[in-house]
Amino acid sequence: MIKFINVEELLSIRNDILREGKLLPEDCAFDTDKINGAFHLGYYSGDELACIGSFHPQDCGDFSGKGYQLRGMATIARQQGKGHGNQLLNFAIVYLRGKKISYLWCNARKSALPFYLKMGFKIISEEFEVHGIGPHYVMYIKIS
Repeated sequence: MIKFINVEELLSIRNDILREGKLLPEDCAFDTDKINGAFHLGYYSGDELACIGSFHPQDCGDFSGKGYQLRGMATIARQQGKGHGNQLLNFAIVYLRGKKISYLWCNARKSALPFYLKMGFKIISEEFEVHGIGPHYVMYIKIS
């Protein structure tokens, strides 16, 4: 089941999966988490929060229309490979399409490229390094 959740509910997963447990959960908050229009989704497997993603209004480059950025998408280790991320991202795309958003973009880790490519995203940048995290690419998908 996919639900809209509060940012506080997902911080421990951001820390565990995206920061390898090196920070305190509260140190994993993004400056965009609570801006107007931001929302957070959680995929629940039973009562367990298994997958998360955060979305906020943000244009990218010279693309026309309204853009949203995806940040902090992660699935807990024991739930990976079960399609939860696919379902969560599809839910978000349908939701954003209903809000007349034109495109969704993200800074994708190199290790996540196969996932995003399968979802229909396109690579729109050269590889770049995010300090302390690793190689990334900017990726984009047209929504409407």
